[in-house]
Amino acid sequence: MSGTSKSSTPATRSNGTLLMGLAALTILSALFVVRVKHENRLLTTEIERQRQERDRLEMEWSQLQLEEAALAHHGRIEALAREQLGMSEPRDYVIVEQGKRHGGGDR
Repeated sequence: MSGTSKSSTPATRSNGTLLMGLAALTILSALFVVRVKHENRLLTTEIERQRQERDRLEMEWSQLQLEEAALAHHGRIEALAREQLGMSEPRDYVIVEQGKRHGGGDR
């Protein structure tokens, strides 16, 4: 068998091509897994940030509701009317009766 050279057969070439294809697919799959894990971490961080923002806004809303209730309290409004506007309750009441209107029809 002298003079024979090593040459690849079609079956050997197809096995090599198959192995190279599988290796490439494995590498692509690994890169995709890394990408998905990275995106998952980013989204988890974003969810946590959004939850903290929601909690902050809920607390701010509660404080605003308390502030609104305090500002609308009847005693506070009366005190402001007396102090800042110089208003007071009238001491003498005069009741004025209005006569029937003329030309307004029957009621």
